[in-house]
Amino acid sequence: MTHYLDFEKPLAEIEGKAEELRRMARDNEEMDVAAEAAALDRKAETLLKDLYAKLTPWRKCQVARHPDRPHCKDYVEALFTEFTPLAGDRGFADDHAVMGGLARLDDRPVVVIGHEKGNDTSSRITRNFGMARPEGYRKAMRLMEMADKFGLPVVTLIDTPGAYPGKGAEERGQSEAIARSTEKCLQIGVPLVSVVIGEGGSGGAVAFATANRVAMLEHAVYSVISPEGCASILWKDSDKMREAAEALRLTAQDLYQLGVCDRVIPEPLGGAHRDSEASIAAVRSAIGGLLGDLDGMSREDLIRARRDKFLNMGSKGLAA
Repeated sequence: MTHYLDFEKPLAEIEGKAEELRRMARDNEEMDVAAEAAALDRKAETLLKDLYAKLTPWRKCQVARHPDRPHCKDYVEALFTEFTPLAGDRGFADDHAVMGGLARLDDRPVVVIGHEKGNDTSSRITRNFGMARPEGYRKAMRLMEMADKFGLPVVTLIDTPGAYPGKGAEERGQSEAIARSTEKCLQIGVPLVSVVIGEGGSGGAVAFATANRVAMLEHAVYSVISPEGCASILWKDSDKMREAAEALRLTAQDLYQLGVCDRVIPEPLGGAHRDSEASIAAVRSAIGGLLGDLDGMSREDLIRARRDKFLNMGSKGLAA
């Protein structure tokens, strides 16, 4: 069943009517509703184009969080071959919110790391809705160290509302783990490419995305805090999330202007959830291109360029 967002309710009504007509025709072969259903399809497509041609930042947040949007596991299964997962941090436990391992991308050996939210109630609980604990970041560091040792490029897929803020996570050094993971990103001497496929939430995202190249899907978001959290702090009212989303400049288009994002990856009309295969293919092409940009760079140049990127971040937008 299609899941419609709040602003898509008029679209849901039209598509629902078209499907109802077709269902009636299937039940009664004498009914001829093809022309009427086709007219409703055309109307729905026009409305879909209008809705997605002028998405506000808050609506982009809603699209980025869509439950049917392809997640890390979907990308790993579709893009990579010979994926061999690595589990645990060799200190406490395995964090199921973070998946990663050795794989091949178009027959090129790589290390892939990403946040996994899950796609149903059971898997979302198991994956903690993509919110990593300290052991998740320490597992990622293990993988980055392995990549550095064997000279393998690192690909990270970002999709998290943020690091898990629970008591146990704080007791086990959540902030230190995030900082160490971010530091590890800056230290490795191999190409590091990150793609924000949904939400890029605060330090939980930065810990994987301190990369040579950062790409974002067209309707992905990346921010220091969620719009709801920002509104609660600034206005003491989480209902002002729309104003907060505007102020945060969290869209891929804004972040490209600021120099935070290096490439915006187009999504199918209506968002990645409406055509997962096309979205995954676009991400494959983008990752290949971004890795190609870094081919031939020395270890020293990769580290220097990565650090310079983050030291200069924001200057592009300020100069404009």
